[in-house]
Amino acid sequence: MSTQPTPTAARHCKVAIIGTGFSGLGMAIRLRQEGEDDFLIFEKDAGVGGTWRVNNYPGCACDVQSHVYSFSFEANPEWTRMFARQPEIRAYLEKCWEKYRLQEKTLLNTEIGKLAWDERQSLWHLHDAQGNHYTANAVVSGMGGLSTPAYPRLDGLENFQGKVFHSQQWDHDYDLKGKRVAVIGTGASAIQFVPEIQPLVAELDLYQRTPPWILPKPDRAISETERRRFRRFPLVQKLWRGGLYSLLEGRVLGFTFAPQVMKLVQRLAIRHIHKQIKDPELRRKVTPDYTIGCKRILMSHNYYPALAAANSTVITEGIRAVTANGIVDGNGREREVDAIIFGTGFAATEFLAPMRILGLDGRDLRQAWADGAEAYKGISVSGFPNLFILYGPNTNLGHNSIVYMLESQFPYVLGCLRQLQEQGLRYLDVKPEVQRRFNLEVQQGLRHTVWERGCDSWYKTAAGKNTNNWPGYTFVYRWRTRRPELADYDLAR
Repeated sequence: MSTQPTPTAARHCKVAIIGTGFSGLGMAIRLRQEGEDDFLIFEKDAGVGGTWRVNNYPGCACDVQSHVYSFSFEANPEWTRMFARQPEIRAYLEKCWEKYRLQEKTLLNTEIGKLAWDERQSLWHLHDAQGNHYTANAVVSGMGGLSTPAYPRLDGLENFQGKVFHSQQWDHDYDLKGKRVAVIGTGASAIQFVPEIQPLVAELDLYQRTPPWILPKPDRAISETERRRFRRFPLVQKLWRGGLYSLLEGRVLGFTFAPQVMKLVQRLAIRHIHKQIKDPELRRKVTPDYTIGCKRILMSHNYYPALAAANSTVITEGIRAVTANGIVDGNGREREVDAIIFGTGFAATEFLAPMRILGLDGRDLRQAWADGAEAYKGISVSGFPNLFILYGPNTNLGHNSIVYMLESQFPYVLGCLRQLQEQGLRYLDVKPEVQRRFNLEVQQGLRHTVWERGCDSWYKTAAGKNTNNWPGYTFVYRWRTRRPELADYDLAR
């Protein structure tokens, strides 16, 4: 493990990678496979894994099948479930980190708070929270889009005398047994941890603003026989992965090109509600009034039964205020609780936050993105040379594995880095008109998708701009990112 430099030292590398989730580790592995060893990985936490390390709430699991939610170049025949749970995904990423000897390249407990471009030297200056200083010819962000917890503004929350935490910062030392617990939010995290805590608590109050559409989760254990087959015949696992990818990719038809198809999916979701909930009033509360897919579709086999349990109450009247001992709902009724747990998701439209990034002429990235984040192919931002974003604006998916998108971005970034070296360039800076043209195309492509069917979601900014999703097939994105075109960039020699 590399040690942190002294506060006065400036450590230099060709490529600085920020984050150790799928994005950062995948980029580092691909660099090493290409023979490039002059890089450093910066990780703000005490271990690697990114979101799959810090999110460790009860029931935390992936909603994409394990064999496609993993690197194609690092197949894992040992997945124990169709949809892997958090400990197994974390262990997989840690194994990748160790296998490719990335420990010596990783600075743990090192949070980069500021990036500043030095035009004279053609270098990025990186500053961490401890005051240490580093330089790099290029920076690759692997921070991900779901890393900064989102909290609602609630009057009086500071006065609450009980326990308060977000699902991403789960307090495993706090014993929920016999407690009166309020859960605020009904996103992907909440539908996973609510069924886990409901049998433990005395009372569960679930504050729901908008109900999610939920489908049954086709999860199951993967037998030892199946795992043995994958170990003996890697081609079988490769074909299995390809089949899963094709199955998932077919869903893009309903999301982007023919949203009317989603009506069939909606019928399945309604049937799921009626099968698991008998109380008509509770059915009414949990049935959304928007087209399925407009918000993220969730999967669960045990969420609705947890809500139907005798100790659970679904509250849809909103929150007026928080008191010292509980929550006052929209009708003015105070409900006393011992703990408040936020399942309110992440600030998904605040890409690269809270890091401050200053580009050419001191241009602030926050100001450049005042109307919503955008990047060329989700990777390059005009005015911020040699900065490459993985899982950047409009590269999120509603139908397939984000790992496929990342593995499309790795070669593109590698191609840019290769051009810098082979052409003797100081930097690449995507042309503003190229970025503008690309993002106009993306936004036009989003206009007729299911995500524009009359709902708010974490895909969109407060002004209603979808800065997250890719409006089409993933293989089209891969084709468009197969290599960088130098004509798209301003070059400095």
